[in-house]
Amino acid sequence: MPRKLAVFAARLFARGGVMPWLLLIAMVYFSLAADTFLTGENMFNIARQSIYLVLVSMAHMIVLLTAGLDLSIGVIMAMTSIISSMVMVAAWSGHGAGVWAILAGCAAGFGAGTAIGAINGIGIAFFRVPPFMMTFAMSWIAFGIILIITAGLPVYGLPESFANVLGYGTAAGVPIPAWITIGIVILVYVFIDRTRMGRYLYAIGGNYRTAVVSGVATRFYLFMAYVATAALTSVAALMLTARLGGGESVIGMHYPFLTLVACLISGVSFFGGVGRVQNVVMGAMFIMLVENGLAKLGLTSYVHTIVISALLIFAVIANNYRQRLLLTVRV
Repeated sequence: MPRKLAVFAARLFARGGVMPWLLLIAMVYFSLAADTFLTGENMFNIARQSIYLVLVSMAHMIVLLTAGLDLSIGVIMAMTSIISSMVMVAAWSGHGAGVWAILAGCAAGFGAGTAIGAINGIGIAFFRVPPFMMTFAMSWIAFGIILIITAGLPVYGLPESFANVLGYGTAAGVPIPAWITIGIVILVYVFIDRTRMGRYLYAIGGNYRTAVVSGVATRFYLFMAYVATAALTSVAALMLTARLGGGESVIGMHYPFLTLVACLISGVSFFGGVGRVQNVVMGAMFIMLVENGLAKLGLTSYVHTIVISALLIFAVIANNYRQRLLLTVRV
């Protein structure tokens, strides 16, 4: 009987990964430890706070599928935030809704953030610079540019309608950023699971040489993966800028780390070719759930960092064990 239970548990773990188990443990523990955790208001707050991490985690997943990595996600967010804010402030007269100023700022910020992804893609796909080196170097180059143009100071004075709509606006009782995120999640799911390019990303990450021999335009698709990652990250940065009411040079400082944890803990392979959009969404929400639970317990941000870092190590170990199980257990 114990052996049958062990086999059953192994099959469940091999099929669903570590994410459902961690989610169950976290829900039970925080519910017992904090009376205000398992309430409708708090669950709504967790969902709302997860919006930005969900978007950027899906973005990071795209390059991870190709066995890549993007450490410049944080500065892509910062560049988008700073450039969009500066353009809005410069274009807005201080009167009226400032619709044209908002559109110009969003376009400029989105273009600046996506341009970083394009440069990453060129370096990685065409000049064969390793993703770690390319994105790490670009993060410092872009951050240096941000500091030069801002002197490290935030940019305020944005049109109020920008924050009122994209930051705090609601439709049918649901925040507008949530509707945007739901729409993008659906689009990314279709893109990854139902398009030729999505299948090619899995193929490139699974076995690069085989993809080349099979006639896949690997350089083009690698380039587009980093552009798509930067584009999604820029959208999240625009919404977060609206929420904060101004441009911040440190707006995305923790996102490279948090998105990596969210992806790995949801079953995305660090070596490419494995991952599902729906699992990454759950992983991002789990990270915010843990952060919220730790805050409810009155623990400092230093403890948050320790716990999330430990989860990253645990996720890698669990995923390695799961891969071995998949080879030996019939799921």
